[in-house]
Amino acid sequence: MEHTQEHEACLEQTRRYCVERPIYNQELLQGQLHRRERTPQTLRQKIAHSCRCSSKKAKSHLYSFLPILKWLPRYPVKEYLLGDIISGISTGVMQLPQGLAYALLAAVPPVFGLYSSFYPVFLYTFFGTSKHISIGTFAVISMMVGGVAVRQVPDEITSVGYNSTNVTDSFDYHERDTKRVQVAVTLAFLSGIIQLCLGLLRFGFVAIYLTEPLVRGFTTAAAVHVFTSQLKYLLGIKTNRYSGPLSVVYSIAAVLSKITTTNIAALIVGLTCIVLLLIGKEINLRFKKQLPVPIPMEIIVVIIGTGVSAGMNLSQSYGVDIVGSIPQGLRPPAVPEIQLIPAIFVDAIAIAIVGFSMAVSMAKIFALKHGYTIDGNQELIALGICNSVGSFFQSFSITCSMSRSLVQESTGGKTQIAGALSSVMVLLVIVAIGYLFEPLPQTVLAAIVMVNLKGMFKQFGDIAHFWRTSKVELAIWVVAFVASLFLGLDYGLLTAVAFAMITVIYRTQSPQYRILGQIPDTDIYCDVEDYEEVKEYPGIKIFQANTSLYFANSESYTGALKKKTGVDPCAILAARRKAQKRHAREIKAASQLRKKAVLKLVSSSTNDVEAGVKHEIANDELPVNGKFASADASVQDTSPDEHEHFVEPKTNIHSLILDFAPVNFVDSVGAKTLKTIIKEYKEVGVCVCIASCSGPVMSELTRLNFFDNTVTRESLFHSVHDAVLACQVRDGSASQTDFDL
Repeated sequence: MEHTQEHEACLEQTRRYCVERPIYNQELLQGQLHRRERTPQTLRQKIAHSCRCSSKKAKSHLYSFLPILKWLPRYPVKEYLLGDIISGISTGVMQLPQGLAYALLAAVPPVFGLYSSFYPVFLYTFFGTSKHISIGTFAVISMMVGGVAVRQVPDEITSVGYNSTNVTDSFDYHERDTKRVQVAVTLAFLSGIIQLCLGLLRFGFVAIYLTEPLVRGFTTAAAVHVFTSQLKYLLGIKTNRYSGPLSVVYSIAAVLSKITTTNIAALIVGLTCIVLLLIGKEINLRFKKQLPVPIPMEIIVVIIGTGVSAGMNLSQSYGVDIVGSIPQGLRPPAVPEIQLIPAIFVDAIAIAIVGFSMAVSMAKIFALKHGYTIDGNQELIALGICNSVGSFFQSFSITCSMSRSLVQESTGGKTQIAGALSSVMVLLVIVAIGYLFEPLPQTVLAAIVMVNLKGMFKQFGDIAHFWRTSKVELAIWVVAFVASLFLGLDYGLLTAVAFAMITVIYRTQSPQYRILGQIPDTDIYCDVEDYEEVKEYPGIKIFQANTSLYFANSESYTGALKKKTGVDPCAILAARRKAQKRHAREIKAASQLRKKAVLKLVSSSTNDVEAGVKHEIANDELPVNGKFASADASVQDTSPDEHEHFVEPKTNIHSLILDFAPVNFVDSVGAKTLKTIIKEYKEVGVCVCIASCSGPVMSELTRLNFFDNTVTRESLFHSVHDAVLACQVRDGSASQTDFDL
């Protein structure tokens, strides 16, 4: 067996191929190929084709818009139902406490977190394409919603709890909370409409502009925002909530200024819950394979906290803030406050894009793991419907929750049925037993939020990772984190996206430039600085830049070309003109000296001496600048080779090949730059060829009128090796071995 493997490895190393063909330039290659006939469609024809409808097309669109119609009839009940039930119950058990807790982040009463954990989750079952993600409340989105709500409806009183026992402030609380709910609901409606429009317009690609380093830096900063916002609930102190730039600094300063008023009972309850939650998560992590389902520590902590609070009357006896009133049943639908849209439009765009980015990134991870595909545009439509329709039923903006999605997938969830079952569990709480959680201390919810941030805080380890792998991605992460931390999540996200785009421009303006050489006896060309075996052809330079050629980098491309090849046509031409002028001055000076010498000798000598002098002059023996200068006639008769060697700086390169394999596009400025390069190098006797030019780039060059009498398609070659052989033929230095490759 081992001998067979060695034999196969040996065969792999010795396999060879031999190709015999002409040296192809684009002119010759295009002459041998026949283009397919394509009749371009007019705009009217395109519109008519897109509007044409058949039963098959209508069915396809219906299945695309409602994916449940495709997978539900094929649902294998015996194989999937049990796993979906267990997964749905496990996820629903997490939905309940997280919905209550994240409502605090959104600056709305806790019951609205339950609404947001029911309507959107149920709707996603019909419109979503991912089988494993858990839609609902999420810390980052809830924090962004809360920031907008607080900005539009700031705190006017000192205390911010929902303590229903405080009769004096109850009217103020009710009025403030009502207005904040209106802001949150309108924000959900607007972000949903934006997502829906982007999905219908097939703009699912917008998520690519939120790169992984940007998203991770942004979510890490959001985790810091969330953590600081929960400190006051954990400590049981009363402070205003801040939003906008430096809100983290103001929140920490406010907490420190009131630290002496800490409610010890609330702090003890909160810290106890944090310890229990951390122990539970560690057990779930260590015994993941042994446990049939994860231990639902969050709901256990909620039940224990509610029982302790009710039994010990923590609200009355110790002044611990509790959840308070949870209305029983569902609210009737209501239209969002449309007049708020202008004030929150930019925030809605940010929430829509961030929410979609997080959902689709998580969905892609599970789709890749389980071997199915998701539709990014349909995910946009699904999230848009969940947010916009849910807003009529008093839910705020939602997206995918990472922690719940992992639980839903790990507990055996197979389809969207699991998400539907989790929403049914939340519905039961809303309509039947919600009032039982009214004594729940807010510090318990704060503990749940803080512990769920553990995964996000681990993202600080990205700094070391990106430091080793990519300094540019590290810069994106740091800028996203710092900007989002100090400017706020909305302005921070815009700043991070702008910086990420600047890095793209920087990379295209600062590419790597290489001089290529041949691996002996092959048609493979590599960087001469990387490998010792790679050799350059005498008189031929092969230049490669791993970027496209356009207005932003055309100047740097030209500069790098001159520096790498060591041939600067402008400098050579300038030196040549300078040498020619110097030579002309020397000829003129020699002529003047000769004339003066002749006149002097004529006036002071006899006829015989004069004849001798003329004989000497005729034999080029007159001294000029300490040397003997030739006569006028002999200067004119100097051979062209001697003249060129004496006055014209000359390069030892006769051909320059530009490898266009990495070039994706060329604009008008790039085409003009390319023409200038060809013209300048031609003036100094260097022939410029272009190799490995792709079809789209060829089409762009043709459209830009690049080809004319001076630049023809004969200077473009199919490969670098074709160009090298053609240059050797032109110079007369090609060997038979080169053509046998």
